[in-house]
Amino acid sequence: MKLAFSLLLFTVSAFAASPCLSTATCTDWVTLAGGPWRGKVYTTYPLNVKNPQITRAFIMVHGTNRDADNYFRTAIAAAFLGSALEDTIVIAPRIASAAGNCHDHLDPDEVSWSCSGDSWRSGGTSASTDKLTSFDFVDELLRKLAKRDSFPNLKSIVVAGHSAGGQYVNRYSMANQVHDKLGLPITYVVANPSSYAWLDATRPNADASMFTAFAGADKCPNYDRWPYGMENRTGGYTAKMSVDQLKKQLAARPVTYLLGEIDILPLGGFDSSCSAMAQGPTRRARGEAFAKFVNQRIGAKHNMQIVHLCGHNARCMFTDEATLPLIFPK
Repeated sequence: MKLAFSLLLFTVSAFAASPCLSTATCTDWVTLAGGPWRGKVYTTYPLNVKNPQITRAFIMVHGTNRDADNYFRTAIAAAFLGSALEDTIVIAPRIASAAGNCHDHLDPDEVSWSCSGDSWRSGGTSASTDKLTSFDFVDELLRKLAKRDSFPNLKSIVVAGHSAGGQYVNRYSMANQVHDKLGLPITYVVANPSSYAWLDATRPNADASMFTAFAGADKCPNYDRWPYGMENRTGGYTAKMSVDQLKKQLAARPVTYLLGEIDILPLGGFDSSCSAMAQGPTRRARGEAFAKFVNQRIGAKHNMQIVHLCGHNARCMFTDEATLPLIFPK
C-alpha cells in the first residue's frame, strides 16, 4: 500500500489510519539536544500524531552501510508476515555520516555521525557536535514513543539491530539511561554482530566451555578496550559509567541473541581483528559464547535463538517464523 502525501505535509488522517510503506515518503524527524540538530527516521506512522491503534513499537537499527531504507523494508516485511502492520509502529533510524570517507547526503540540520564504524556502533560522539552521541538518538526516539498524547495504548517496545546494528544494540542494551524511566517494557534483540562488549578480561576457550584469561593478550593489547571490552571508555555515552553499572543494567534487561545457523563465514564486513577473534572464530560462535557468559557470570537471564538456514542476512533473520513472536510480542 502506497500513500500519497508529501515528505513535509502529511495527510494526517490517512497516515494515522494506515501504515506508510514507501521509503520515498515514510520519514519523520527526531529533534536532538533541543535542536537545531535532528535525526531522520523511516516510520510507518508519524511520531507526533495521536494514534490509539498502536500497541507495539519495533525499532530496527541498520548495518555498517547505514542503509536505513533497506532495513525499513525488512522490518515492514517482518511486520506483514507477523500480521503486525496495523497495530505496530515500525521505525528505522538513519545514523548517517558525511564525515571522513562517508558521503551520505544530509538534510539541513541532520546530524552527521562519525564515519568510524566503532564510534557510532558504541555510543560515540557525533561528528557534528560533541553534545550528542549515537545512543542519544535512540534515547530520544524512545522518549517520543512513550508520550501518551501520541501513543496512549502503546504496551511494548522492541529495539533490534543486525550486524553493525547488532553491535549497537548490544552496547545500547547495557548502557542506555532511559530503560527504567519510560513506564514501558523495552526488550532488545541483538542479531549477528561481529563483536560484543565483553564485561571482564576473560575470553572463551576454543569450544566456549569455559572463560579464562586471554592467552593472546600480549600480542593483542587492545582486546579488552571499548567497544570490545570495558577498558578505555574515555569518550561518548558510556564514559562516565562504571563497569559495575553496565553489568547490573545488562543483567536486569531482557535481551535475545539472534544468531544465524550458517553465519559462520568471514563475509559481510566480518571483523577479523585480534580483538574480535578473541571472542570466537565466527559470528555465531561469538554470540553463543557471549550469551553463555552473561548468564553464567553476571546472572542475566538472556535468551539465545539460532535461526535455521540463515547466514549473515537481515531479511532471512527477521522474517523467520520463529523470530516474529520475539519482535512482535502479543
